[in-house]
Amino acid sequence: MSIVAQALSYIRSISPYVPGKPITELAREMGLVPETIVKLASNENPLGMSPLAKQAVEAALAGVERYPDQFDLIAALAEHHAASPEQIILGNGSNDVLDLVARVFLSAGRSAVFSQYAFTVYPLATIATGATPITVPARHYGHDLDAMRAAIRPDTHVLWIANPNNPTGTFLPYADLHAFLSSVPAEVVVVLDEAYTEYLLPSERVDSVRWISEFPNLVITRTFSKVYGLAGLRVGYAVADVAVAALMNRVRQPFNVSNLGLAGAKAALADHIFIAASYELNRQGMQQLVAGLKRLGLQHIPSHGNFVTFAVANATAINIHLLKQGVIVRPLGGYDMPHHLRVTIGREDENQRFLAALEKALCA
Repeated sequence: MSIVAQALSYIRSISPYVPGKPITELAREMGLVPETIVKLASNENPLGMSPLAKQAVEAALAGVERYPDQFDLIAALAEHHAASPEQIILGNGSNDVLDLVARVFLSAGRSAVFSQYAFTVYPLATIATGATPITVPARHYGHDLDAMRAAIRPDTHVLWIANPNNPTGTFLPYADLHAFLSSVPAEVVVVLDEAYTEYLLPSERVDSVRWISEFPNLVITRTFSKVYGLAGLRVGYAVADVAVAALMNRVRQPFNVSNLGLAGAKAALADHIFIAASYELNRQGMQQLVAGLKRLGLQHIPSHGNFVTFAVANATAINIHLLKQGVIVRPLGGYDMPHHLRVTIGREDENQRFLAALEKALCA
């Protein structure tokens, strides 16, 4: 019997996460100059990192020989959310805290519920614990809360929700979410993944952290990888009931966020000018891309994030044509959306480069 056969069967069944293609990889494959490539595949901030964060990271280089101290970032996040420090759990990106939830509350003999077309880490984190994944059919490419509530079984311990959702960009009004939480059994942990919440219109936003006192089974997750522009530093966090946070921190690696990540995130949190500029660029870019897709006769899913998912015939072939032109977007075959591509909103020139390349690919 091979050594691979000794691995747990549910681990062997996992399909590995496929990230957006890096610029350097495409440059090697196509013989392109990296500086000529436009990457709009991974929902990164086209403005780069916060200037205040960059200064903080550069200053923190002097102390990289020391192990990290999470105190300052936890204190800043607690103040930002009007929560107690004991409610904060830091992660090596928000994927890390999603995995912590799964490790604490899931195992063989338990199940977790999530929506079709939801973030692929939910089934990955679920299956990696031996738990049973329950996929609920989507409603208009988004979460069907009634169907998700009906899918909860006696062995269900976690329910995953992304709002806005990735990769579809769909959004659940918070009034609907609050009513849903009221109907979920108190013993089921509801993870509300708000990685893209900073891109919501002000009228759509709600301080969901305030709900934790009402729903101790609610875990809110956030990231510094999107609007804050720190995807490469890998910093995410969760806010939860004190008792839940204590459990998650028991299985968290003690130094899971680096000195540079801690310093950059704390500074980025306070860089309101950069956040406002990123938000405004995203709103303008969304209008530009949507108008361009309509001009090309392509249907898109209305998005509340920093990306747009659109339908196109022969998506695989179109994606290859885009790659040959040095434009990277995200094919969604891994999400069972083989006829869709997802494009991140970039700077005006990057958006125009994508639209021109897409028009050329459609005519090829």
